[in-house]
Amino acid sequence: MDLHLKDKVALVTGGSHGLGKSICLGLAAEGVKVAVNYRKSPERAEAVVKEIQETYGVEAIAVYADMAQEAEIIEMFRQIEAKFSQVDILVNNAAICPQSWVKDTLEEIWTNVLQVNLTGTFIACREVVKRLIAVQHPGRIINITSVAAFHGSTSGQAADDASKGGMISFTVSLAREVAPYGITVNALAPGLMVTEMTEKKYLASKDKYLSRVPLGRFGETSEIADAVVFLCSDLLAMRALQWCGQSVENFPGFDR
Repeated sequence: MDLHLKDKVALVTGGSHGLGKSICLGLAAEGVKVAVNYRKSPERAEAVVKEIQETYGVEAIAVYADMAQEAEIIEMFRQIEAKFSQVDILVNNAAICPQSWVKDTLEEIWTNVLQVNLTGTFIACREVVKRLIAVQHPGRIINITSVAAFHGSTSGQAADDASKGGMISFTVSLAREVAPYGITVNALAPGLMVTEMTEKKYLASKDKYLSRVPLGRFGETSEIADAVVFLCSDLLAMRALQWCGQSVENFPGFDR
């Protein structure tokens, strides 16, 4: 199936490892040019860039930004636009998830989680949509949340759970706001996956966590990445425009 993604430009926050890396590779496999955002490890981000270039023959760059810092997010967009002109796809994947029971959680920890996970998502979305609207170009935004946004958690992650719940509400509101401009906004809420962020906790109590999963296994990051890639496609977006009573002809950026 041709998803009409070739030569689009995507920014994946937190793209240097775990789920973010799988999303970068999944998009690159469809011919998407990828900006791999990182905060801590330029080496890992550059390794993802190299894998994209060598495996898929697609352009990619590593871009630094702390998603808690507005100025750094804005500068990241400037660097991407200097290389690729514009961003067509934004995947808000970067997150922090410190373990801390509410009774022990300092306000600083709570605030930092919300700043990275929720406010960082807001700023990145704002920067994308204002650019796309200005040039009347369609776009895709996918916000990575969590099933814990709906069910909470029992392992001291209330701050992360709250931030993910906020992301879902924000996603719904933004989707309604920008749909008439040909911009789709979706949230994905993965279940249990073993990544660098979660493996220590999940593998230490593997049976307990797997008992919550009907399939009896942890999810694979590649499975979530496949869903992200589909949500980035023009096939889905064209249906969304039809639901809004819009014509594809109003948005010359669409591939048919």
